[in-house]
Amino acid sequence: MSRTRYARSGDLRIAYELRGTMHRRRPWLVLIQGMGFDRSGWDPVLRKLRHHFRLVLVDNRGFGRSDRSAGLFGVAAMAGDIVAVLDAAGIRRAHVMGASLGGMVAQELAITHAERVDGLVLACTAPGWPFAYPMPPAALRLILVTAVIRAEVARRRHTENALSARTVQDHPELVDRLLELQDSQPPPDPRTLAAQATAGALYTGRLRQARIRARTLVLQGGADTVVDPRNGRLLADRIPDARLVTFPDLGHLLFWEDPDGFTDAVTSFLLAECGGQEVSARRRVRRGAWHRTGTRAAVSPTGPATP
Repeated sequence: MSRTRYARSGDLRIAYELRGTMHRRRPWLVLIQGMGFDRSGWDPVLRKLRHHFRLVLVDNRGFGRSDRSAGLFGVAAMAGDIVAVLDAAGIRRAHVMGASLGGMVAQELAITHAERVDGLVLACTAPGWPFAYPMPPAALRLILVTAVIRAEVARRRHTENALSARTVQDHPELVDRLLELQDSQPPPDPRTLAAQATAGALYTGRLRQARIRARTLVLQGGADTVVDPRNGRLLADRIPDARLVTFPDLGHLLFWEDPDGFTDAVTSFLLAECGGQEVSARRRVRRGAWHRTGTRAAVSPTGPATP
């Protein structure tokens, strides 16, 4: 079992963990989760990723074993936490993957600390205001009724909303797995949840993604009802030479819904040779290809994909 390590970021201790075979020829990959998750939110994809990368799993401030911030904070501060982790671990440069709010953190890291980022993977995220599509109506309605329904009902409904309707119908056991994961952890502090929500809501990309020089892969579920799927297209348009892979039948937590397809896309992209071309893989993602799990992915080499 890997041990928890700590990096100092200002007054806070940021918890992180190193996993995988520590072979110097294997590249580093930093994983940044989104709102409401600690590093265990990556569990479905770790087994395959650790065969190809040395992993750095980070607990965002206020979650897992990381210290809680005294007040509000922004995405830039969270990106600073990742820099502190890299420094503490002695890692000069790494691939970086972020999901949802973690994707905003990964963008900010690639913009403001370009020398630390090799490859960049942005999953189910948005470019920030003022040039982004807002949260879908389904998620907004759910937020509005959360305060007036029982907590356990609200938790289940939010979990179901993070998956596609097809996944909830065909694999209801996945909802139970996610709820069990939440039950296995200490309840999140409401102030930290509010601070994370505020950080994501106030993130202002301002088209700065055009400054990103890291090779970039954008992964988006076409049935995402937490982040408008069109934001994936915006990101791929703004980041030079970015590649967009869409999973039309998957929702916000696409790495839980199709972990094999997700890791295949990530691995084939990050291990590609120079020039952005995918290397051969046993089940590489390509236009019209069906994964073993039955999820179809549409791939665009540069810019938006056509589903």
